[in-house]
Amino acid sequence: FALEAQAAASLSHPNIAMIHEYDEVEGQAFIAMEFVDGEALKKKIQERPLPINEAVNIAIAVAEGLGKAHEKGITHRDIKSDNVMISRNAAVKIMDFGLAEIAGRTRVTKEGMTVGTVADMSPQQALGEKLNQLTDIWSLGVVLYKMITGRLPFPGDYEQAVVYRILNEEPEPITSLRSNVPMELERIV
Repeated sequence: FALEAQAAASLSHPNIAMIHEYDEVEGQAFIAMEFVDGEALKKKIQERPLPINEAVNIAIAVAEGLGKAHEKGITHRDIKSDNVMISRNAAVKIMDFGLAEIAGRTRVTKEGMTVGTVADMSPQQALGEKLNQLTDIWSLGVVLYKMITGRLPFPGDYEQAVVYRILNEEPEPITSLRSNVPMELERIV
């Protein structure tokens, strides 16, 4: 909890939810953070795949926020549609730096330990390897895939099946799931 506060509080970017204060009272930890009046991206995706331009704009905003975090040596490690909020005025905010890893600090997890949300994690995360900013970029690709297609690139009925697919299979091309998707966007995803 304290690491989340430290990681997020060190960041100042319009696409990252601001942490105002971290405090402990009677053994309980509290974070006072920016209120984002809106909804999680996950909810928007559940309703329907997003228009291409909207999906691209959200992905760009998340990428810009991640770029700032990466400049500071912070890897989020849990980029997913639950951790992206869209405000009523269409501002995009990255939330929840609870699994963030800060370069140069003692690691919270050990190599070989898996953290994050399985459906959105990178192959390196699935294998419990040391992570860097590339894991956030992978997970952003998963989120963009979901925004465009309305489904996961690596579906499965249980976590081990999802991990197997992440490590061994290519996702179904987005152009086969939705018409009017530019080939260059499919390549980027």
